[in-house]
Amino acid sequence: MSDNGGSAVGLLSYETLVHAVAGAMGSVTAMTVFFPLDTAKSRLQVDEKRKSNSTPIILAEIAKEEGLLSLYRGWFPVISSLCCSNFVYFYTFNTLKRLAPSRPGMSRPGRDLLIGILKLWFVPAGVVNVLTTTPMWVVNTRLKLQGVKFRNEDLHQTQYRGIFDAFSQIIANEGVGTLWNGTLPSLILVLNPAVQFMFYEAMKRKAGRGGRKISSAEIFLIGAIAKAIATTATYPLQTVQAILRFGQYKGDGKGGVIGSLSNVLFLLMDRIKRHGVLGLYKGLEAKLLQTVLTAALMFVVYEKITAATFKVMGLSRKLKR
Repeated sequence: MSDNGGSAVGLLSYETLVHAVAGAMGSVTAMTVFFPLDTAKSRLQVDEKRKSNSTPIILAEIAKEEGLLSLYRGWFPVISSLCCSNFVYFYTFNTLKRLAPSRPGMSRPGRDLLIGILKLWFVPAGVVNVLTTTPMWVVNTRLKLQGVKFRNEDLHQTQYRGIFDAFSQIIANEGVGTLWNGTLPSLILVLNPAVQFMFYEAMKRKAGRGGRKISSAEIFLIGAIAKAIATTATYPLQTVQAILRFGQYKGDGKGGVIGSLSNVLFLLMDRIKRHGVLGLYKGLEAKLLQTVLTAALMFVVYEKITAATFKVMGLSRKLKR
């Protein structure tokens, strides 16, 4: 009975909800600040003929050709999806962290990685998170790349009047299954946040040994390093994911609701054949800048919100007594 009670407390606790809300707010704040970097990354991933210049040059070209506001094209649907995804991630990660017993034979980093993977692979909420948000990410990708002046003439323009119109046109012209393009890479990419959290938690524990207070600058640096490692390791799959979501790739003719393994392998090998191994990492500079800075700022906001909230909760409890 005590075990069931403990499980219920871990699943429905106010503390876990605070972590989820703080994580969602942190991600929204950070992504908004660094969104232009994501715009530059998307252009380089999808448009093979765009020259891979430095990120500042790419941003300057986009602003000059399409206007300054084009750097934030597709911001709202991306932020909406990101907020939902991170709320689920932080909620389930911290729930499992509270419920999972520490085994003597398992290291703390290993436990963090296992929790990160289990959260998305074996917990229903994690699977639902990927399957339910993929259609939104497909629409996000299309809206972000609408009105772009592509260097590749094979890429054609889309005419969507908004989120709902994009859903309607995709279903009518390409079929419902198209909304789940890129799901297979998305499921594999659960390793990205899992690896990120493993390194983040390990470095944070090391920095806070002996009860030492960790500064905001240290949290920023720890979050940046953790994200850089995870991003570099999984970037080729992220490129394939973006191409599949955009829906204008030329595969091997074998379609599929979730983007078959053959299509993923075809796109990877085709990139290598055309541009060499480094072609898989086109846009990595912009992606590293965006994800590293976004993750670092997100963790700072996340830690500050949770710390401030728990402090207020502690004071409230004292006043009640």
